[in-house]
Amino acid sequence: MNKKTTQGFTLVEIMIVVVIIGLLAAMAIPAFQKVRASSQDKAVINNLRQLSAAADQYFLEKGVSSVASSDLVGTNSSQYIKNVTAVAAETYSDIQQGSAVTATGVAGARTITYSN
Repeated sequence: MNKKTTQGFTLVEIMIVVVIIGLLAAMAIPAFQKVRASSQDKAVINNLRQLSAAADQYFLEKGVSSVASSDLVGTNSSQYIKNVTAVAAETYSDIQQGSAVTATGVAGARTITYSN
């Protein structure tokens, strides 16, 4: 008596595995996007905090009440921050003394404001 055994998976078993993987991916992707947005927001808030502190120092030294964020960033001795890296394609607004600092276009959709 010769029993023939076949090894491998049936089509139904493979389809069940594919469906399970699809469901897991459908649950994981939104969670990943939420964590990514939160991480971007924290990095942008840190940049805004640095710009705000640099602007306060600039206002004290220069006696003015407005400064462009680009005037605060650079490598020469007249600038206050060496580098501000845009993490989500955001742009930083000009800074007025006594008002909040704003980043617009964060990930193409959000606006974040930092007020000290």
